[in-house]
Amino acid sequence: MARVLVVDDEEEIRSFFRVLLDEWGHPASTASTLAEGLHVVAVQPMDVVFLDVKLPDGDGLGALPRFRSSPSAPEVVIMTGFGDVNGAKAALRNGAWDYIHKPFSLQDIQLPIKRVIQYRDDLSRQHRPPFALRREGIVGNSAALLRCLDRVAQSASTDANVLITGETGTGKELFARAIHENSHRSKAPFVVVDCAALPEAMVEGILFGHEKGAFTGASRSRSGLVLQADGGTLFLDEIGELPLPLQKTFLRVLQEKRFRPLGSSRETGSDFRLIAATHRDLNALTSSGGFREDLLFRIRSFLLELPPLRERSQDILLLAIHHLACLAERYRIEVKGLAPESIEALMAYDWPGNVRELVNALDTAISLAAGAPTLYPKHLPAGIRLAGTLDAIPHDTPRPVIHGPPSSSPRYSISGPSGSPLPGLREFRRAQERRYLERLLESTGGGVDACCRIGRVSRSRFYQLLRKHDLSRPAG
Repeated sequence: MARVLVVDDEEEIRSFFRVLLDEWGHPASTASTLAEGLHVVAVQPMDVVFLDVKLPDGDGLGALPRFRSSPSAPEVVIMTGFGDVNGAKAALRNGAWDYIHKPFSLQDIQLPIKRVIQYRDDLSRQHRPPFALRREGIVGNSAALLRCLDRVAQSASTDANVLITGETGTGKELFARAIHENSHRSKAPFVVVDCAALPEAMVEGILFGHEKGAFTGASRSRSGLVLQADGGTLFLDEIGELPLPLQKTFLRVLQEKRFRPLGSSRETGSDFRLIAATHRDLNALTSSGGFREDLLFRIRSFLLELPPLRERSQDILLLAIHHLACLAERYRIEVKGLAPESIEALMAYDWPGNVRELVNALDTAISLAAGAPTLYPKHLPAGIRLAGTLDAIPHDTPRPVIHGPPSSSPRYSISGPSGSPLPGLREFRRAQERRYLERLLESTGGGVDACCRIGRVSRSRFYQLLRKHDLSRPAG
């Protein structure tokens, strides 16, 4: 028996599924919009979600990761009447279990359900011994983070190559170290290579080493970072920045675990395990010719996708407390507390720079607070302070009406001018932000440079905002 959710805006299809699934003995729920479907998987455990692509409030493909990241982590079958090969690739790349076209046969529906039941039964029968995961520096208990830690444990038990993806500042190196520290290679070296900082003219010598006299200035032989990782883990951070000519060379090294240092006539071996990381979309980079597809397939044996901090907001306070203690130890001062208003500001902010930005903000606040034992909003960067105050509300927005008895009673309700409930501040700010972006795109004709100039944001931040609000990405 499988618990099934069908998300489709056509009542005929939802009714068809209800009757069919009832005959097969599978409890079925249905939803006509993405919002309804996401609410269902948030409050009810599901095994399979049949998800339409074209829905009134958004694109099913874009929302697929949100369904997969719900508490029961259901498998998702994408269904569409507008399917093509690229759509199928996108669905599977984003974690879909399968991809079916309308009109579909009974077999199209029955087979994915049957396979998911088998898959989940197999997982439940795996009796793994208790495993105390070492997670130094990885702080939080949100569902999104715990799913990542489960992936860390899975990847640590193998020697497969791992690709870690996520926005800048999400802690990709921390997770790479956690995989290494929980693997059988933990006693061997963990060698970090920042591909974005490698000088192109010297990259081969740095990675593979060189013999004495191999080039001008090579007064003695040096071992490269690949050899230094022998028996341990080689972590290639920002692998998307690896020069194209070197990608072909490194592909062979990854396959054979052998290489030739510069100036040497003999090959040498290195038994390393590769973990790579990037904040870039390597699929898009591959399509544009900036990254080798065969190398991408080789490094992506195991994929770990890190969520941005805004998607694990319940971890913000734990992270703040942890890093305040770390900063106090570094500066040899007493640990500072957080005023309630400061906590509200931290929780209200979107953190485009993720955990790294949070640590920097706390570092700044400690400097400004000097000897004060408590951090108040005035110690935080201005952008974060604004996120926690009503001053961020545009001047033309109607003021909320506060209804209630005399001040002796604590019972109040807040509503808008029409009497409808006023949304929470975070929901209000999100709606205002989306409205601003829509007007910005309309007024500039979708020109990225113009949008960034008027909005005073970087290109990467602009694209983050578009993804956040499910807005179409303009060309260029």
